[in-house]
Amino acid sequence: MADSLSRRQAIGIGAAVAGAAVAAPVIANAALAGTNAPALTPAAAGAGHNVSPGDLPWPEARKIVADTKTTKFGTKTVDAAKDFGAKGDGKTDNTAAFAAAIKAVNAATGGGTVNVPAGTYVTGAIRLLSNVNFHLASGATLKFSGDKSKFPVVLTRYEGIECLNYSPMVYANGATNIALTGSGTLDAGGTSSWNKGNNRKFLESWISAGRTKPEQRKVPGSGNSLRVAFIEPYNCDTVLIEGVKLKNPMFWQLHPVLSKNVIIDGVSTDPSTAHSNTDGCDPESSDHVIIRNCTLGAHDDNIAIKSGRDADGRRINVPTSNVVVYNCLMNGNWGAITCGSEQTGGIKNVFAYKCNIVGATKFALYVKSNTLRGGYSENINLDSFTGNPTRSYVFVLPTYNGQTGSHPFSFGPFSITNCTTTKVPKVFDVSGTSSSHVHGFAAKNCTFKGVSNTSNTFKNVDHLVLANVTINGKVVTR
Repeated sequence: MADSLSRRQAIGIGAAVAGAAVAAPVIANAALAGTNAPALTPAAAGAGHNVSPGDLPWPEARKIVADTKTTKFGTKTVDAAKDFGAKGDGKTDNTAAFAAAIKAVNAATGGGTVNVPAGTYVTGAIRLLSNVNFHLASGATLKFSGDKSKFPVVLTRYEGIECLNYSPMVYANGATNIALTGSGTLDAGGTSSWNKGNNRKFLESWISAGRTKPEQRKVPGSGNSLRVAFIEPYNCDTVLIEGVKLKNPMFWQLHPVLSKNVIIDGVSTDPSTAHSNTDGCDPESSDHVIIRNCTLGAHDDNIAIKSGRDADGRRINVPTSNVVVYNCLMNGNWGAITCGSEQTGGIKNVFAYKCNIVGATKFALYVKSNTLRGGYSENINLDSFTGNPTRSYVFVLPTYNGQTGSHPFSFGPFSITNCTTTKVPKVFDVSGTSSSHVHGFAAKNCTFKGVSNTSNTFKNVDHLVLANVTINGKVVTR
């Protein structure tokens, strides 16, 4: 694993790769030969706001977007059905056909596009290779298989701990310049027979027993089982996930890990599933991540930013940094923007703008850690959020799950600006500890109506600023 670890260190905090400036979102499929799908405009997705990167109210956020490298593919285009025999009949296994199409495009100079036409395609895991855009045309549905043998064992992360497990539905490792695009649908419902298990404790016991290397933690065959994520680029550079719809997830839906230059644009995830922990998007130990124009349905957090858990998180020690979110619809049942609890490697420089909260989402901003996890959440900013969280607008929790250890965490500064509600039980519930204060909290130009508990909680918070903040029509300073 030595070479792999050195690559990970290369994407550590502050890594900024110079690249082409990102203009207003343009769907990749409009440029595909033989397709007539329209370009996706910001108002057609997400929260319905016409937002361009130049509208972002923070210079740092505009620079992050400008510096995030974008995908560029060669002219090679193949049709998975016509050229490689894929059958959209809802019963034929297409795993080998898709793999062959991806391999052929990867072999072409500059790569290109695998086009999947309309139809219902049963398949196992899809592994993307460098310089390949895997494109689902309108009316194309991938139905992922209940045959677990179609999902090879790969290196992954389960709740912040590296292990070997069955492959996510769409996976890449060490790839550069990859994309999953189009207006088609990916459906993981068929994997429910094998894609299950949530007992993380056996992984932790393996680490305690000295299994410090991920290859010593092979889940299949161990007598244990753990779910796998839906889409997971692992240790990748320059990634685009655009336009597709995800259905029936079993676990985290969009999970870039140890990756950089990741753009997630106009994607819809599934809020209807009864399965828990189906977060919409979980950037983990990744740098320069743009999430825009998305409808993020989840049976948990909408966006949960992470960077590893406990001892294994400290072994890798790579933060998530430089994350920009805008024009997203948040429809989950925990945090719209959540930091942690797996934040051992740290989180910093997060900017979220013009998002709308609907459904049962409990918090606009939810930050959680403890002294077992450690880590930090620093420079986290929300602006122009609308909607009505069902518990409190901001919840900063330093004692998550009552776990304790010897690893201090760092919280703050946090900034909430130009945000509004018409109904919320409580506005601010922000706490540090006596030994780890929140290092700055500012709310400015916010209007909160329909507040049932007007007494804010601020404990061990330094540099508290409330400026032009009204709760039920009354200006508050504390």
